[in-house]
Amino acid sequence: MGVYFLLLVLAGALVLTFFIFQPFLAALVLAAVFAVILQPAYRRIHSEMPRWPSSAAFLTVLLTVVCILVPLGFVGTQIGYEAASLYTSLVEGDGKAQIAHSIRALEDIVGVYIPGADDFSDRLSENISSYAKMGLTWLLQHLGSAFSGVASIFLSLFIFFVTLYYLLRDGLKLKQALIEYSPLRDSYDESVFNKLELAVNSVIKGNLMIALIQGVLSAIGFSIFGVPNPVLWGTVTALAALIPAVGTGLVFLPIVLFLFLTGNMFGGIGLSIWGALAVGLIDNLLGPRLIGSGMKLHPLLVLLSVLGGVTFFGALGIFLGPLSLSLLFALLSIYRDIAKQAV
Repeated sequence: MGVYFLLLVLAGALVLTFFIFQPFLAALVLAAVFAVILQPAYRRIHSEMPRWPSSAAFLTVLLTVVCILVPLGFVGTQIGYEAASLYTSLVEGDGKAQIAHSIRALEDIVGVYIPGADDFSDRLSENISSYAKMGLTWLLQHLGSAFSGVASIFLSLFIFFVTLYYLLRDGLKLKQALIEYSPLRDSYDESVFNKLELAVNSVIKGNLMIALIQGVLSAIGFSIFGVPNPVLWGTVTALAALIPAVGTGLVFLPIVLFLFLTGNMFGGIGLSIWGALAVGLIDNLLGPRLIGSGMKLHPLLVLLSVLGGVTFFGALGIFLGPLSLSLLFALLSIYRDIAKQAV
């Protein structure tokens, strides 16, 4: 009876601990992911100052702050400016007329095959302003809630960086403690940790780096070939690049079509070539190096894990989806080994 009572109390303590940590779950998960990604940098800095692991961890976190927050501040400011410019263009400027002209050019082509499509542009033109106002209202509402939670954002950032610091410095000790408490064999625990580390370094780190590079190259291409608000659309392209199998085509194809329909033939052709060469080849050139062959996950499984993770966990699902899938395969591998030994 004593064992069952202990297990009951332990389960209650775990549930209570989960609810205590739940407000900071996103910060803790991101810190764990970045701790794995930044381990090589930390080890390199630590090798230069082997007596001061705390200083090495602090310098690694400081470099992370400079390399992440400073670019994010610039990009966020530019996105806000370009989003306001896009709204003004759609409601008051020539953006509405350009879109209507593009739709008319498209319906002239489609109308040959689909009767009754020729009045679509008129209906769309009437609704562009209302759609833009609805979009701005939604944006302002969410920006308002974001600014009202500034204290919460700074607290989450504080938790993230403090957790990252301690995971870099004491991560190996924490790993050993978890292995000691686990009822599984140490070799099985090591296998689980290794597969999760592979998932972070291949699927997550590789995909994030590729998406970032594709977003930057896309913004450069948009700027060269006359696409307005290049930073905004480059950011959207980077987010789309996180979706396996579809990726940057979600953004590139409509923009190239828009350039052709507005008469910018040079821009349409140039951006098509730029997208195919500079952006499209990134997966083929950098993918094997950044992602490697460690995680042999089928692209369909990666796609479903990302989309399902985002649906279930929100933005955090970009990380938790592939990690959950990797954990499942690690446990299935352990189960297979145990089942074979039992036969």
